[in-house]
Amino acid sequence: MEAEQSSPPPPSAGDDCLVFKVNGERFEVPDVDPSTTLLEFLRSKTRFKSVKLGCGEGGCGACVVLLTKYDTVNKKVENFTVSSCLTLLCSINGCSVTTSEGLGNSKDGFHPIHQRFAGFHASQCGFCTPGMCMSLFSALANAEKRNQAHASPGFSKLTVSEAEKAIAGNLCRCTGYRPIADACKSFAADVDLEDLGINSFWKKGDKKEVKLSRLPSYNPKDHTRPYTEELEDEYKSTRLLNSKKNSWYSPVTIEELQNLLHSDMVENGMRTKLVVGNTGNGYYKETDIYGKYIDLRYIPELSMVRKNNSGIELGAALPISKVILYLKEKSKDNECSSGDLLFTKIADHMEKVASGFIRNSASLGGNLVMAQRKYFPSDIVTLLLAVGSSVSILTGHKHETITMEEFLSRPPLDPKDVLLSVYVPFHEPTRIDGSVHTNSRNGSLVNNIRLAFGAYGTKHARRARKVEEYLTGKILSLRVLHEAIKLVKGAVVSEEGTSYAAYRSSLAVGFLFEFLNSFSSVASAISAGSSEELSGSVLKGAARSINDKISQTGRPPLLSSAKQVMQSSRDYYPVGEPMPKFGAAIQASGEAMYVDDIPSPPNCLHGAFIYSTRPVARVKSISFKSNQPTDVISIKDIPREGENIGCLSMFGSEPLFADDLTRFAGDLIAFVVAETQKNANLAAKTALVEYDTEGLDPPILTVEEAVERSSFFDVPPYLYPQKVGDFSKGMAEADHKILSALYLYLVCPF
Repeated sequence: MEAEQSSPPPPSAGDDCLVFKVNGERFEVPDVDPSTTLLEFLRSKTRFKSVKLGCGEGGCGACVVLLTKYDTVNKKVENFTVSSCLTLLCSINGCSVTTSEGLGNSKDGFHPIHQRFAGFHASQCGFCTPGMCMSLFSALANAEKRNQAHASPGFSKLTVSEAEKAIAGNLCRCTGYRPIADACKSFAADVDLEDLGINSFWKKGDKKEVKLSRLPSYNPKDHTRPYTEELEDEYKSTRLLNSKKNSWYSPVTIEELQNLLHSDMVENGMRTKLVVGNTGNGYYKETDIYGKYIDLRYIPELSMVRKNNSGIELGAALPISKVILYLKEKSKDNECSSGDLLFTKIADHMEKVASGFIRNSASLGGNLVMAQRKYFPSDIVTLLLAVGSSVSILTGHKHETITMEEFLSRPPLDPKDVLLSVYVPFHEPTRIDGSVHTNSRNGSLVNNIRLAFGAYGTKHARRARKVEEYLTGKILSLRVLHEAIKLVKGAVVSEEGTSYAAYRSSLAVGFLFEFLNSFSSVASAISAGSSEELSGSVLKGAARSINDKISQTGRPPLLSSAKQVMQSSRDYYPVGEPMPKFGAAIQASGEAMYVDDIPSPPNCLHGAFIYSTRPVARVKSISFKSNQPTDVISIKDIPREGENIGCLSMFGSEPLFADDLTRFAGDLIAFVVAETQKNANLAAKTALVEYDTEGLDPPILTVEEAVERSSFFDVPPYLYPQKVGDFSKGMAEADHKILSALYLYLVCPF
């Protein structure tokens, strides 16, 4: 078996001091909590505040930074974006980090990305803009490394489509994506400047030469390479962090990993966490404290790619983005041309999983283990199950290879078990799973087919074997399709308690119908309007849906399109003249200061609210799982001369803490105080609240219940509408009470 892209074993000796750079500044961190994220360090220990804590789950892109590290295999520097809110600080040892401030600033001059974001009005509140700038910068930097002709002056090697995709994982809640997309597309080599929206660089009707001269200049030599290609010799080798005091270990062999997993401390109950990208923490919030962190990225067997004549083996620690790259490369390989379509389809679908900055650090094995152990609804597992993949796992000192189906059906993996690799087989052209041969006279014959369904309310993705057995060897017809659909409804059944179970089942039916309908005999019958063999409401509904799609074929897919027409007038000049928003550039560079950017005073304590999970209940006690030093403030701590007032509004005062009873789910019941915000948040999340509902009426959950139980809210007279639409001034008192009850339900739904 041939091995490719394998990482040579680095030296086993490691440093106990964390060393890295941020925007060119060197940092040495001898002592750190291993659960500390890169975002926490940047915001609390450096002056670089452009990284923002948005969702804390890797889903919004407000915390995106560029990570630069040396690839010891290919002997070159690699650059990729990561979500700093999930990236553990210890995992960036020997790397260089670039934030938006590092690209440019008001003192040293703004980067063209900052200038174009400002000029195209692509920043409103500006909170998420630095992350967008870094996503675009990463795309520009990696495009310049491609072996293709240089773009025209002022532009990059990016295409319009790639420029739009660069910010696909960055969310904006106020600006709107048209001006943001315009700012990104202005760097594309194939952009038509006429397609770009209103901006402060040129006026409508200006010639192309004028527009080019006014667009902030971009030169890869000055605006990309200095940030991505310069790395000191100190960083051009693998730096290992092995620190007992920081509880972080970087094994370089399977044997070292086994010794760490089966050490006396672990056997005695110490919790151990295996780490690659830590992106799983965005989906499953960590509330446990681990005594040992083990970084799997430096074990060669977990990061290599092997291939032979029958398939390709992918190391479990490979980032999903690299898996996509390898699959696309193998699909172009002449030696495995039979797998072209299969590998391309897998890679294309994997590109729809998460965002680019998550795929850059999330590992293939981590995704599979979450699905097996915690029932994570993984698209990747469903794909690999459908193509007959297998996995290699290390259980104790035993190394075994099992099918993906067996892997999913086993009990949840033990924390000391390790997924080593995933094997994806090649398929002959005549034996591709889902192969259907079409004969113009007899119709389409199903040779063999594999159907995998995931995320339909079941714990794991599963095969629809009865449907496969029924379809294999049959010529497709509407009657055969109808029978297959009935079998699918029986095979894909959501577990009890699953939300929208009927809808999920209908999706499975629709997907199977759409796939099989693409073959000639069924498609022609439907498009011709034939209904002789149609029976059953599900089949008829699916047929109508597919008919609509068939009528829309041939239209070129557009990533995005928009048109804005404005009539200009000089009557109120200069009102209406496009001009950059004051402060937009410093928002893009990350220099704009928000409330959370204001430094905390020395010896400051931090807090987090504890919210009620029960409406109309008495709070008997509050306790905590963690042993972190905390204190709790509740209504009992308000002095006698004080008042329990959280805010004042036109409706009167609102209490800060719940009094005798919680009014609704989400009511504030206490405030946790700790030495760090992280500890306060953890304590609030893990708080154990004991409730008592004995002798209390059930909560009011509907407007009808509010009216029935005469639970009305007194609307102040000056807010009561005298005329709303067709309502007259003489509204009856009963109507007024119903309106009051409706208001109560909408504002305070307890």
